[in-house]
Amino acid sequence: MRLGVMGGTFDPIHYGHLFIAEEARVCFALDKVLFLPNGNPPHKEEAQVTSAQHRYKMTALAIADNPFFEISDRELRREGKAYAYDTLIELHAAHPTAELFYITGVDTIAEFMTWYRHEDVIELTTFLVATRPGYDLNALRGLLPARYLERVAFLTETRLDISSTELRERVRNGLSIRYLTPPTVLETIHAEGLYRP
Repeated sequence: MRLGVMGGTFDPIHYGHLFIAEEARVCFALDKVLFLPNGNPPHKEEAQVTSAQHRYKMTALAIADNPFFEISDRELRREGKAYAYDTLIELHAAHPTAELFYITGVDTIAEFMTWYRHEDVIELTTFLVATRPGYDLNALRGLLPARYLERVAFLTETRLDISSTELRERVRNGLSIRYLTPPTVLETIHAEGLYRP
């Protein structure tokens, strides 16, 4: 089995996340993409993160209509920081015959050398990296060792320039986020009063 792993804060999940996951699934013949909302993001210590319950619910609603997408609360149940290394070890144990593909963005992989046990993480998965408008992929050559880059493949047709930060800011300022995130996510944000001042 070829299993895609899509970790993230998903605060909130949006069409950019969903399109990247679907593009990775199609381009790399993945059998399934597993969404893993992060319970305690190690790289967002100082940022205020919406409750795990709300982020999990929004993610589950957003992927409900895609039979190739699944969600796991594995990282939400973990005490302490939720590191990709621990998640990948657990997924290998749960799916011993699966080949794992970690789906992420180019801005995240650019910080890969700061990841917990990055030298082990790179051996556990292949990275499928979505590009962003204006990002020079050649810059990664100066940030990652050559042997790491051998474990990275790029998704070049995923340039939906949407960010969760932008969505939160728009809601905070009373602006619409319709057509940036699925209607079920939008309804949850309004019903729960998320991201308001």
